Amino acid sequence: MFTREAGRLAFVVPIPKTSKSHLKKQYFQPMTLLEIEGDIRQNVQLQKLKDARILTAYTSIPFSPEKLALAFFVAEFLYHALRSEQQNVPLFSYICSSMLWLDMATGSYANFHLTFLMHLSRFLGFYPNLEVSDEWNMMFDLREGRFCTSAPTHRDFLQPDEARLIHLMMRMDFPTMHLYRLSRMERNRIVDVLLQYYRLHIPQFPELKSLSVLQELWA
Repeated sequence: MFTREAGRLAFVVPIPKTSKSHLKKQYFQPMTLLEIEGDIRQNVQLQKLKDARILTAYTSIPFSPEKLALAFFVAEFLYHALRSEQQNVPLFSYICSSMLWLDMATGSYANFHLTFLMHLSRFLGFYPNLEVSDEWNMMFDLREGRFCTSAPTHRDFLQPDEARLIHLMMRMDFPTMHLYRLSRMERNRIVDVLLQYYRLHIPQFPELKSLSVLQELWA
């Protein structure tokens, strides 16, 4: 779990054997927002969970295959991206508000995962420097997170045509992302670039199993 007060914590949870148990299995679906009580101790690998309650119940995510696919992708991504994350209240709030926005959305959320990943980097300390002098002729250095006028000495950079797209997409937020009409090919290319960017800044970031499902959505 990623908690507001203590960052990432691992809990051991007894599997409920009856429907009367106060710890229900559905509480532990990916990206569920919970209010928990636990016996939190330092230097303990697995914390003990005393109680859990739904903080905010989703009304649409559990019943939408598309939203479920997005939730599974976000959950898998955060599992690897927040491996050693300590208390970070702004990050916690961003994740919660993002999931609540997705739950309330009635349409035009195909770019949700792109927008989520783009702005998440701000909270992890490597948000790109978007200052450009000539966005039509500049490359983007993925390692340094900045635009440049000449190719770096390494291969981790974008040519001007894709660099312009990244610059445009970094301006996107949830309320306006429906204005950016992308083909499935463009959307998949952007998520590939974003994952490459995260792998350069987070050691040992693996391939994501849930990505293949997203790549088939929203033709």
